[in-house]
Amino acid sequence: MNNHIFFKKIAVFTLVAALSFSCSGGITRKSEQTQATAQQKSEQNIVYGELIVKEQSDYLMIPVGLTDKNQDRLSSYENRSSYYNNIIFYGKKDGQTNILLNKKAIITNFDLLEEKKVGKSSARYWLYQIINSDTNSDQKLDIQDARIGYLSDLSGKNLQQITPNNSQILSWTLVQSTGAIFIKIIKDSDNDQKFTEKDETNFIRVNLDKPVIGSEIISDEVEQKIKSLLVK
Repeated sequence: MNNHIFFKKIAVFTLVAALSFSCSGGITRKSEQTQATAQQKSEQNIVYGELIVKEQSDYLMIPVGLTDKNQDRLSSYENRSSYYNNIIFYGKKDGQTNILLNKKAIITNFDLLEEKKVGKSSARYWLYQIINSDTNSDQKLDIQDARIGYLSDLSGKNLQQITPNNSQILSWTLVQSTGAIFIKIIKDSDNDQKFTEKDETNFIRVNLDKPVIGSEIISDEVEQKIKSLLVK
């Protein structure tokens, strides 16, 4: 009887010890992961690109990016892609600054647009291609995600989305006679969270006097008619 009680106590002690070790190991691993994440963030450093000066604008632009602190600062900047994470606008006359974006993003391209108007001063805008949403759910922002078009004034203010969510810009053309931008896009039409040759393309029109998300200019009806003529 005493032996039975003795072995029972040993079994209980062993079980408690095993559970304690398991919990301790889980806490340690979680702590290590948290420390690794914090270390990774601390190893990133802000890098400012070269000043962008346009005579047509009263603002200087300073591109902002991130680099690895463990790399040589100069070589890291020279080898990085032309993608940026934000842009600082600095007023040439008043010295006021403002930041383009208020969230994490990747700016893959930006172009100065000049709309020429008869008998009036030209209107100028910045056109950006920006990745700001993890559309393929891989826990990071990269060029595989949706690349959305935005317009702003020359100060970087009044930022306005002009292309649909869940699409990527392929090309664009400013048509002066219409005062509009025509943008070719590809849509994730099969909803597989990827942009491939299987997805549909279209063109949208964005009027510069009242920029909003543009509407597609090739309707479903027109596309079906084309398919009936070309696809057997």
